[in-house]
Amino acid sequence: MDEASLAGPRERALAEAPVRVVSARVGLGRRLANLWSRRELLWGLVFSDIRIKYKNSALGIFWSMLSPAFTLAVYYMVFSLFLKNGIPNFVVYLFAGLVVWNMFLTAVSTATGVIVDRAALVKKVSFPREILALSNVGAAIVYFVVQIVVLVVFLLVLRHAPAWGYLWLLPVSFLALAAFAAAISVVMSAVNVYFRDMKHLIEVVLQLWFWLTPVVYSYENSIAPHLAAHGLSVLYFLNPVTLVVVTFQRIFYVTPVVHSTVTGQVLNILPTWSFGKFLELNLALLGLSLVAFVVAEAVFGRLEGNFESEL
Repeated sequence: MDEASLAGPRERALAEAPVRVVSARVGLGRRLANLWSRRELLWGLVFSDIRIKYKNSALGIFWSMLSPAFTLAVYYMVFSLFLKNGIPNFVVYLFAGLVVWNMFLTAVSTATGVIVDRAALVKKVSFPREILALSNVGAAIVYFVVQIVVLVVFLLVLRHAPAWGYLWLLPVSFLALAAFAAAISVVMSAVNVYFRDMKHLIEVVLQLWFWLTPVVYSYENSIAPHLAAHGLSVLYFLNPVTLVVVTFQRIFYVTPVVHSTVTGQVLNILPTWSFGKFLELNLALLGLSLVAFVVAEAVFGRLEGNFESEL
């Protein structure tokens, strides 16, 4: 008799059960090189996602303009007409932060479940699987550009000029946001393969994250001034999205200190940093975001080993 026939039912079941081995199949350097070599596939997936989302839609991608515009109108009425905050031209301040948050939200929320949603493709075709998550980030960037166009139209209608001298911060801050969103998206897409509740949990986390970011309230109305009084303002900016939001608000809203339209009091709605300070902080954030993306790639490679068996 062979050993299999002598083993009990429990031993045979353990022997036949799939063994979970989570290991990197491709080195980190090779993985990053593969991403670069498949960049055409990435952009193809980006525009494919956009076409699928707006398939048979009369307005198509213009819905990405109407949706934030409607959200903006709701917030504007609430905080300008009913719960007046006294910020002049609050619609510009709000939209400058909202376009940043919408990009981060869209990227992370759609990328988290993308590998599970495209399980058939993952199991049949060989390609860098993180491209699926990055394609969602790319689509979010396209929507971001469209919403920036809407913001520019708002500025023209209101005859509100941006801070021209601060426009150089825009690409640095944007790249920092894109790299950070990509890092979070890549990790969450892999984790969701093993823990399917992650897709629902991230929705709750993002709701909380939104209210921890000064989009619908001013810098003065947050805990930042209280932390700054004790030399702890760095704690407030541990949220990377906060720095990008206040940078965009400084560029497009321009004025860090205004007079309240309700009480006439002076409101310090944005940090009164110099251009150099903003640039220094955004460059630091960009560097940290790129490091986070490299770490995310390493984590993804570690978790990718059992995608086929888990899916």
